[in-house]
Amino acid sequence: MLPIDDLGYTHTFVPARDPAAARVTLLLLHGTGGDENDLLPLGAELRPGAARLGVRGDVLENGMPRFFRRFAEGIFDVDDLKMRTEKLARFITAAAEQYRFRDKRLVAVGYSNGANIAASLLLLHPDVLSAAVLFRPMVPFTPDIVRNLARVPVFLAAGSRDPIAGQDQPLQLAAMLESGGADVTVFWHRGGHELGRDDVAAAKAWLAEGAVRKKLAA
Repeated sequence: MLPIDDLGYTHTFVPARDPAAARVTLLLLHGTGGDENDLLPLGAELRPGAARLGVRGDVLENGMPRFFRRFAEGIFDVDDLKMRTEKLARFITAAAEQYRFRDKRLVAVGYSNGANIAASLLLLHPDVLSAAVLFRPMVPFTPDIVRNLARVPVFLAAGSRDPIAGQDQPLQLAAMLESGGADVTVFWHRGGHELGRDDVAAAKAWLAEGAVRKKLAA
């Protein structure tokens, strides 16, 4: 698998390998310092056989890739975030045509910075994603109005001792998404900002649940 630098982002696309999972494509969005390949193994574990689209953030912070700029830890450049969310939405449309995957069955899987831009995508373009798995997210920004997220399932995994996101940020985000009609499941990892095996197991089980599975198979 070689990274492809077109459609606006350096990315890696892995086609579906299981006909039963071919309806779903995972959009994999790394944390600060990651790249387009970081979450490919995670995606394979969460939804075996599904297509995977790993994307590299196009902002550099001290040489580390990110999806949008920030002024300091936990203080986002909201204008830049919104601009790059629009760019990501355009990339998804182009990638869906290029790789012929079903963009209406696109599941975002984001960690930290990647989870934050995925949350922004839910708020600005709720029609792009069929579901989302957000590991260690924060509130990306407070919209004037939360758009219709009815029937969009969201798995939100927070760390009970997370020094970066804390406990209030994921709870505020969950409430915000629910106010738009999203079906939000919150899972608490008994640790900090790091991704744990319990997170992965819980997210995998959630993706296999009847309601979510039915949504992705529709």
